[in-house]
Amino acid sequence: MAVKTADARLEERWRDILAVHARTMCEIDRALHPHGLGASDFEVLDILATESPAEGDQCRVQNLVGRVHLSQSALSRLIGRLEKDGLVERSVCAEDRRGVWVALTPKGRRLHTEVRPLQRAVLERMLAEQEREARAARRET
Repeated sequence: MAVKTADARLEERWRDILAVHARTMCEIDRALHPHGLGASDFEVLDILATESPAEGDQCRVQNLVGRVHLSQSALSRLIGRLEKDGLVERSVCAEDRRGVWVALTPKGRRLHTEVRPLQRAVLERMLAEQEREARAARRET
């Protein structure tokens, strides 16, 4: 067996991270699909619920851009879908007409509260599985 170089080990670790992310996102999609949400939809609702804990609180869309793994245009389309479904509402920032505010609606808050345990259960399961695999791999080396 060939000895792995530092570059090969680094590349393998990176690909493992990507694989865990992809599997986890797919599992979250499956768990939330019956509720009309995908993993990225939930991420936006979850960030809004955290950033804007009280009803009526708003968050600038620009603050979401760096926190979700979507381009600005993809995030804008996602927010548009959430708005169409009545889960969020958008408004223009009065101080800066280029800025856009987004807020959870009561319906969005209820749905977030309902599905949050499902998403967290998937995270717990997938990350525990990944940790078991990592421990097994360390024992092999």
